Amino acid sequence: MKKTGLTIFTLALFVLGFSVITPQNASAHCQIPCGIYNDHARVDAMFEDAATIEKAVRLIGELSGKTDAQSQNQLVRWVNNKELHAQKIISTSTDYFLTQRVKPTQKDYVERLKKHHAVILAAMKAKQSGDADAAMALKKALQGLIPLYPAK
Repeated sequence: MKKTGLTIFTLALFVLGFSVITPQNASAHCQIPCGIYNDHARVDAMFEDAATIEKAVRLIGELSGKTDAQSQNQLVRWVNNKELHAQKIISTSTDYFLTQRVKPTQKDYVERLKKHHAVILAAMKAKQSGDADAAMALKKALQGLIPLYPAK
C-alpha cells in the first residue's frame, strides 16, 4: 500500500482531537426576558444546517477514496462543517427551545420534549456518521417541529 503522508484515519483523528480541545461557543438567543423570538426562523435555520449536513455527507463519500492533498484537505473541511452544523442544531434545540420556548405549562409539553429530543438524537447521529441515512433521519426529525412553530 502506498503511503500518502497523512492517511484518512490520521486526518480523522486530528479532526476529532482538534474539535475536542477547541472551545465551542453557543450562539443562541439571549437568555433574558426580552420577548423577541422568531421560533419559525430558528426551525428554518435548522433545516439549512441539515441541508449542509446532507451535502457534506455526499461530498465526504465522494472524497473518501481520493489520496491527493487537495481532496484530503476538502474531506477534512467537510467533516468539520458537518459536525459544526450538527452542533448548531443541537444548540438551537437545547439553548433556545428547551431553555426558553418549551414550558411545563404548555398543554403539549411532553410532545414538544419528545420532538426536540428526537432532533437532538438525530443531530448527534448525523454528527457521528458519514451515512446519508443519518442525514435523512435528521431532516425527518426536524419535520416534526414544523407544526409546533408555524410561520406567522
